Amino acid sequence: MLRYLTAGESHGQALVVIVEGLPAGLRITVEDIQIELSRRRLGYGRGPRQRFEKDEVTLVGGVRHGRTLGSPVAIEIKNSEWFRSDKWHKEMDPAPGATADPLTKVRPGHADLAGMQKYGFTDARDVLERASARETAARVAAGALAKALLRTIGVEVISHVISMGTAKSAGGQRPTPSDLNQVDESPVRSFDTAAGERMVTEIEQAAKEGDSLGGIVEVLAYGVPVGLGSHVHWDRKIDALLAQAIMSIQAVKGVEIGDGFEVATRRGSNGHDPIHWDEATKTFVRTGTLAGGTEGGITTGELLVVRAAMKPLATLNKPTLPTVDVITKEAGVSFKERTDVTAVPAMGVVAETMVALILAAEAQRKFGGDSVTEFVRNANSATQPL
Repeated sequence: MLRYLTAGESHGQALVVIVEGLPAGLRITVEDIQIELSRRRLGYGRGPRQRFEKDEVTLVGGVRHGRTLGSPVAIEIKNSEWFRSDKWHKEMDPAPGATADPLTKVRPGHADLAGMQKYGFTDARDVLERASARETAARVAAGALAKALLRTIGVEVISHVISMGTAKSAGGQRPTPSDLNQVDESPVRSFDTAAGERMVTEIEQAAKEGDSLGGIVEVLAYGVPVGLGSHVHWDRKIDALLAQAIMSIQAVKGVEIGDGFEVATRRGSNGHDPIHWDEATKTFVRTGTLAGGTEGGITTGELLVVRAAMKPLATLNKPTLPTVDVITKEAGVSFKERTDVTAVPAMGVVAETMVALILAAEAQRKFGGDSVTEFVRNANSATQPL
């Protein structure tokens, strides 16, 4: 089974991810990972940190001469800001000591207070450094490997922003894998140019007011084979796995498979994807994506559609959220750490990653194989009865 583990803090020396379960022979390079990490930094409304904090990738183990060995792959992403700033050397020093400036005014909407209560901390930085969305860089690095594995069996995972604030894209416009460059070239990663312009306007208005903006991203997986996931056990249902993965992304508060919420308003006679037999391809096909490419916890072979809703970021450029100092108990406003007006476009790349990791893990479970050649052969020979 494909699995991974990340480690590291936002302003620490580096993020690290170890990916286990990849078959031998998968072609991967530092440049492949760097491309995905660069995509994560995209998006209008990002803060100045994106301009000077670079993702310096090192493949530490599990890859030789551009191909995986079947052993765990270890990736390190150095934090250039830590190496450049004496402040972070002192604040994040792993040696025994203490900070001279603890953060005690917790931020509403963050993990600060709950994490401090859970672990008995008196400095919010002990929580926020790991809770930070910076951790998703390690996930994106792992996702680059998952995407490479999925491509060997013809699966491509992409995303686009469909709404931000009150600006929404027109329904029915979905990019294909060949459109991904066009999406990434949009300042807000919108496939709908007109909607993208309205999103930029919303961001600019929020920025003027020192506020933040949330939105919704749609992830699309093309070429997904039939049969990933299972109806047998609750924790192997593909839509449940996808929902957990998406909800694990920082600031995501809602997930939808297909047209889940809209379908809930319909009657059953108009709420399901009709099934037909395609004589030309000798396959069953469904007309529509209401179910989002899953039925009964199993992929159907149709387009997989997952949406993620991200709340407005809780750290504001103009701090106004009421809070309390955990030491003095005095009322005040939450402190400001460097922040973005919005991170929705970047979240789309992270959501792609999480979908790819789930699909790759379930493909490995279904098809197995110690080498990529064996994995592809097993996938190509898999048949569905009827």
